[in-house]
Amino acid sequence: MKAYWTGVFGQVVAIAKRIMRDKIALFFTFLFPLIFLLVFGTIFNNQSASLKVAIINHSDSRFAKQFVENAKKGDVSVLKIQDVSGMDEAKEKMKRSQLDGIIELPVDFGKPGADHRPSGTINVLYAKGSDQAGSTLSAVMTQVADGINKGMGQPEAPLKVASQAVGDKALKTFDYTFTGLLAFSLMSMGIFGLANQMPTEKQKGAYRRLRAAPFTSGQLILATMIVYTMISLLSAASMLLVGHLMFRFQMRGDWLTFSLFLMLAAAMMVSLGLLMGSWAKNENQSSALTNIVSSPMMFLSGAFFPSYLFPEWLRGISQFIPMASVVDGFRLIMAENASLFAVSGQVLVVFSVTVVVYFISTRVFRWE
Repeated sequence: MKAYWTGVFGQVVAIAKRIMRDKIALFFTFLFPLIFLLVFGTIFNNQSASLKVAIINHSDSRFAKQFVENAKKGDVSVLKIQDVSGMDEAKEKMKRSQLDGIIELPVDFGKPGADHRPSGTINVLYAKGSDQAGSTLSAVMTQVADGINKGMGQPEAPLKVASQAVGDKALKTFDYTFTGLLAFSLMSMGIFGLANQMPTEKQKGAYRRLRAAPFTSGQLILATMIVYTMISLLSAASMLLVGHLMFRFQMRGDWLTFSLFLMLAAAMMVSLGLLMGSWAKNENQSSALTNIVSSPMMFLSGAFFPSYLFPEWLRGISQFIPMASVVDGFRLIMAENASLFAVSGQVLVVFSVTVVVYFISTRVFRWE
């Protein structure tokens, strides 16, 4: 046992030194994910000039129905009305930053007052922490109400606007997107980096020389897994630092829970790269495998496109993609403050995939 682990850690040191001497490898390991972060962070951190809102109408008055119709026609150009099924869906979308606010028309809105003219209060709901969006939407609706009041020639405004912060603090668009970028970074390191590196070492004859020593494929795969998992964690740490300093990313969840899940996710991504690199004889084979595996993982896991936007049948398929559990786990922990117990399903999937793929890698490994 001592000889086994001595060989593993000796190879860990050798692989780490070889990577640190390769400037191109270092670039793709650390700077390439950061470039993605800067590009997407700039896009999704940019605030639009328009406000995405939903209108929840509880009133059955003719005036209220006309108010909703006029709003949807675009009479107020700064407002972009989004269709929702009810208040619960609207609040959920507002939490995810898909909506900037909710315009609620109470039951008595638009019904005749003492002077037989429409009256009522327009409630503006916005997420806690989104005071700027709330004040902007309140100002817009106040302007709309004032315009209607003047049109009715009222000395006292029968239509009023009230605003209120509701629900949990809303996520910034960047916060929600950042979790997917972090999962993509781990995938890049594990699949794009490792799957192509191992066939290169085979062609150079490095593994053939190791085979002459009392060194097993299991030791080599384990050593490689340790090194690339550590590098993936360093890359993730650099992304977290840049995300916090440049884009004000805020961790909603527990850092210990996140760290444990991050280590497990990094190990899983590396294991997938190990499987492809172990089997492939050359870079042509590994490149084909990389494209076959990485494409569905990028586009169907929810890393770039939220899975709740997928059709029902596609959401069912996406659940069988290992990276989907990583993305879901990150978002639940980082964005929704989920506990380790709450992500136990994702943890079980990621752990199981890691163990099974590692075992298969030792069986299909080719020394040359």
